Amino acid sequence: MSDSVERADLASYACSSALSLGRKHVEEFRDNRPAFERDRDRIIHCAAFRRLEYKTQVFVNHEGDYYRTRLTHSLEVSQIGRAIARKLHLNEELTEALALAHDLGHTPFGHTGEEVLDRLMEDFGGFEHNLQSFRVVDSLEERYPGFNGLNLTWEVREGIIKHASPYDAPLDIMKEYLPGVVPSIEAQIINSADEIAYNNHDIDDGLKAGHLSLAMLEEVDLWRQVSSGVRGKYPAIDDRRLVYQTISALIGLQLTDLCAMIESNLERLGIVTTDDLRLVNSCVAQFSDDIITRNAELKRFLFEKLYRHHKVDKMRVKAEIVITRLFETYLRFPNLLPPKYQARYQRCGLQRVVCDYIAGMTDRFAMDEYRRLFEPYERM
Repeated sequence: MSDSVERADLASYACSSALSLGRKHVEEFRDNRPAFERDRDRIIHCAAFRRLEYKTQVFVNHEGDYYRTRLTHSLEVSQIGRAIARKLHLNEELTEALALAHDLGHTPFGHTGEEVLDRLMEDFGGFEHNLQSFRVVDSLEERYPGFNGLNLTWEVREGIIKHASPYDAPLDIMKEYLPGVVPSIEAQIINSADEIAYNNHDIDDGLKAGHLSLAMLEEVDLWRQVSSGVRGKYPAIDDRRLVYQTISALIGLQLTDLCAMIESNLERLGIVTTDDLRLVNSCVAQFSDDIITRNAELKRFLFEKLYRHHKVDKMRVKAEIVITRLFETYLRFPNLLPPKYQARYQRCGLQRVVCDYIAGMTDRFAMDEYRRLFEPYERM
């Protein structure tokens, strides 16, 4: 079989499958797909990826079919990441794999679930969803003979563990992944693509839920400027289309700004190859100061008006109760866990096994399990 074929127009600073540092376990493959393309496909087909369909972004899935979930959010991050990678001649397959994997370790009930599990695991190593994403792909998925995990390439594993995290985190696991050194440019742009996606699409969901209004958004400089430009171009536009077009324009503005800054930083720092990037050890995927300032204002607005809206907070309280009671009950009665989790006690410790089980739950499964355990007339 001939060698796998990768894009001929990759930039010299892009990652190449042919130069990958490889996988932990030697495998014999059925076809000659490039390594990062294979990683992307493995992520798409794993169980943790499918479960993202019923994990909260802002609104719990049963609150409405329209709202984003972790799955649709991951797809949107992938689309934005690929657009950036294509424009800069980076490796699209690596970018896509990292985008689709970046939330695999997220808990049910969004960041509330993460905060609660981190508190409950305080004396047992804590909990952080990027590290959990790494655990998912490195050991928790069980699909292949001879090893656990997805056996992804070194570059994908590095990008997952360094996503939006300090690169010098004092973790034994980081020893393999150049602690203190920035990851590939493909990995760096996922942080920005993630921010672009959730800022803009949370606005859309907040408006749909009625927690935000166009009048409220006019207080935000970035929204006011871009929506004004849309109205100027389409004076008769209705509010619904105004929202869609403004969000689209906001994404385009931020994407263009990011690409320009990356190109400028590469030139300024003299980065021509991936080795140069590691030696210079500077994050090149950054927004301009102007966009950073205006994004910060938008984030504050969303935090105050949406993420801490009293109706969203009610669900936060419910989520904390559900996760806390499940965690405490499984610790007290570990025989309630599925047999495959019980088999991991000796290797991982009871607390970490319980944490893994809960982190892997969807919102719906967690609430169903809560009812099965604590409502006397609920069938098992």
